[in-house]
Amino acid sequence: MATLGTNNPTLLDWAKLKDPRGGIAKVVEILNQTDEMIEDMAFQEGNLETGHQVSVQTALPTVGYRLLNGGTAPSKNRYAQVTEQCAIMDAWSNVDVDIADLNGDQAAYRATIAMGFLEAMAQKFAGTVIYGNAGVDPEAFTGLAPRYSTLGQNVLSGGGAGSDNSSIWLVGWGPRTVYGIFPKGSTAGLMHDDKGKQTITVTTGIAGTLMEAYQDHFKWKHGICVADWRYTVRGCNIDISALTTEVSPANLVKLMIKMRHRLPTLVGITPRYYVNRTVYEFLDIQRFNNAAGGGLTYPMIDGEESMRFRGIPIRLMDQLTETEATVT
Repeated sequence: MATLGTNNPTLLDWAKLKDPRGGIAKVVEILNQTDEMIEDMAFQEGNLETGHQVSVQTALPTVGYRLLNGGTAPSKNRYAQVTEQCAIMDAWSNVDVDIADLNGDQAAYRATIAMGFLEAMAQKFAGTVIYGNAGVDPEAFTGLAPRYSTLGQNVLSGGGAGSDNSSIWLVGWGPRTVYGIFPKGSTAGLMHDDKGKQTITVTTGIAGTLMEAYQDHFKWKHGICVADWRYTVRGCNIDISALTTEVSPANLVKLMIKMRHRLPTLVGITPRYYVNRTVYEFLDIQRFNNAAGGGLTYPMIDGEESMRFRGIPIRLMDQLTETEATVT
């Protein structure tokens, strides 16, 4: 008998999804995350089969005054072209037909399995939007952190050191600033292809033997385009240990004020701050310690309390780590 590998659901996996009445249990998704950047990101179809190319103005023409009977020298605008890369996220699920059919509701069993794949892909995409680096992982696309990795105009320090730092991001989403992309001629969003019952070759146990399995294919083609670098601001070097012990913590409100003033304008964009749960919590605490609130408000949006800073929503991003190295 062929032994299935650990990447295929086993009888033990099936048993863990069975409720006392023999049906598919309601799964408590404790591994699910909140990465609200995915909800905020608008997507555009790229103009290349592998990504998107944008033209960026790099210099204005030279202009001036002239005297009567005097002339001025001709000049011109200068431009550069930037190509953004898309990546293909790919996943396969093979479930032994006899395992899926054990309780008589293979559709419910497979749907539960599929939800795990969708969550894993969402988390992978969110993490790549922040930390992806095509220079290190050529199969991926380059996210925000490698682009904003040196202190300067749009990279501001929260004063931390060591390797237990996190960042706040301020992104001004817009069709000419920052947006998600998918390749020319392809389909936007995550695609699920239910291939039904397939005969597959087993590679573990007795290699080369055959097995019938329900097969699902998940695919997502995507990337990110930073058309105008001025509309993304990183507040880095937020020392998590200093924050949680409240011993010389970063002044988060002051850092966010500085970040807000780096955006050229709020007109024509959808601005959002992104923080992880620890930073979100201590923003709340620092507001509590500031009688005036420091510009943080909690309006009710669709029946839920939503933290905002000077009118800009603050969104949760669980993929923002607390192990970032110091940015210099």
